[in-house]
Amino acid sequence: MSTTSSAASRSPWLSKGLVSVFDYAAASNSRAAVVLLLICLLGFLPGISQIPPVDRDEAYFAQATKQMIETGDYVDIRYQEDVRYRKPVGIYWLQASVVNVASALGRPNARTSIWLYRLPSLIGAIGAVLATYWCALAFISRRGAVLAALMLMSSSILGVEARLAKTDAALLFTVVAAMAVLARVYLAPRRGDVQPGFGQLAIFWTALAVGILIKGPMILMVVGLAAATLVVLDRSARWLLALRPIWGLPWLLILVLPWFIAIYARVGTQFLIGSVGEDMLAKVASPQEAHGAPPGLYFLVFFATFFPASMLAVLAAPAAWAVRRELAARFLLAWVVPSWIVFELVVTKLPHYVMPLFPAIAILIAYAVESKVLSRQRWLVRGTMFWFLAPVIVSIIAIVAAIIISRDLVLLAWPFLAGAVVCGLFAWQLFDDDGAEHAFVRATAASVLMAIGIYAVVVPALTPAFPSVALAEVLQDAPCSHPIGASVGYEEPSLVFLAGTTTRFTDAAGAADFLRQGACRLAFIESRHERTFALRAEAIGLRYNAGPRVEAFNVSIGQPITIAVFQSADAP
Repeated sequence: MSTTSSAASRSPWLSKGLVSVFDYAAASNSRAAVVLLLICLLGFLPGISQIPPVDRDEAYFAQATKQMIETGDYVDIRYQEDVRYRKPVGIYWLQASVVNVASALGRPNARTSIWLYRLPSLIGAIGAVLATYWCALAFISRRGAVLAALMLMSSSILGVEARLAKTDAALLFTVVAAMAVLARVYLAPRRGDVQPGFGQLAIFWTALAVGILIKGPMILMVVGLAAATLVVLDRSARWLLALRPIWGLPWLLILVLPWFIAIYARVGTQFLIGSVGEDMLAKVASPQEAHGAPPGLYFLVFFATFFPASMLAVLAAPAAWAVRRELAARFLLAWVVPSWIVFELVVTKLPHYVMPLFPAIAILIAYAVESKVLSRQRWLVRGTMFWFLAPVIVSIIAIVAAIIISRDLVLLAWPFLAGAVVCGLFAWQLFDDDGAEHAFVRATAASVLMAIGIYAVVVPALTPAFPSVALAEVLQDAPCSHPIGASVGYEEPSLVFLAGTTTRFTDAAGAADFLRQGACRLAFIESRHERTFALRAEAIGLRYNAGPRVEAFNVSIGQPITIAVFQSADAP
């Protein structure tokens, strides 16, 4: 893969402009923080307010938070009348805080503005990138740390999680913060450095506590397995005393126990049974929600979830293993390998589960780039062509999907997608001449441009994929006050979030009975159930009016659907 001088001359903005920004960021810690923050905003903000609630996990989390706000009960976690005890209360509190502040500041419709619920994830994603930079400074130069942070920022999976009102981006932030302090505690005596002070130790124990409140024992597994592995390899645990557990553990318990005590006082062991037994432990032995897969899946999907940095991971892997006994590599591999094995052995698998391990991989890659020990095997180097091929393939799929689903050419996205293809092309073609660092800066630019085109233009244009929006608008436009809806055949949590907590899910006969119970009621009937609804309505003498029909595509089941709207004729 040789590079021509004419190629470089045709892309001065790629060869100089982007690299100049990277050089500027690497000049000082403050510049690095500012540049990384701005790039994160460019990469994560597009689409965060345009994309409607996504089914199902995001909508479940957002609706449970909305019900906390509606009821004023910030202890129990419920989705309509059902308990939702899969995760602790942390993410709900974070989301509720944002929504309540927005409401206090006069933001209209704050409770149904999904982007407000996504802000903790956005902040968590940005915090994780900045924490990766800080963590990397314990191992490599400032320049390498910026590169590692860019690798995490540009990863496709973090781009998704930063835009979803879920736990994983916030959890990632807490894991990286804790591991950054643990790294300094581990490395300090071996390098003759001063041990981290009170401030950094407070970060460690606070990060553990917040992580527990967000996603239970997940952070303890990652941090604990890394520490245990190092203890075994070094045959000593004395270095852990520098974490000051005598005061750290009480501080952690002060932060964590109040809610656990409150929820136990409210429902007894029901939360522990639901969270630990039915959610966490059940995933270990059996697939949940059709997400089961054999060991090795995470290794296969890694090339997509950590793209574009995964192309460099292939080149860095031999060097990382060769130096596995060195202090820095030992710590980073202890962070990755034990937890990765556990994730592979767990039957239930989702791509974001291994995300807390990506910062360590990014730092290992940056170390290899900085040390100039990336593999030069031609068959491995050829993998960098995916920096060009992936934007081409994803762009084609996105445009075709928009045409098929929405009959929209999404022309506004084309310049951004084309820019991503061009950046990817030069990242690949100039890899040999300019080196991995400069090439990856261009790959990062391609990632940001792809994010703008896909998340800000293409996905919001797929309106049939979000039928809850149309149904909620029908309900809001009903010619009566306080309308209530019932749905048959379409039972997504996004409809409850947008249409109201009182929205009911029932069968066709139940929908007819629901309309008969009073005025200002609407029924949303999926086409397969219309005949049964009509027969029940005739049997009970229900008079009703037909409303609009919503043609949609249910992403959760991967099928097109038609939803008819009916309203009682007795409604005013």
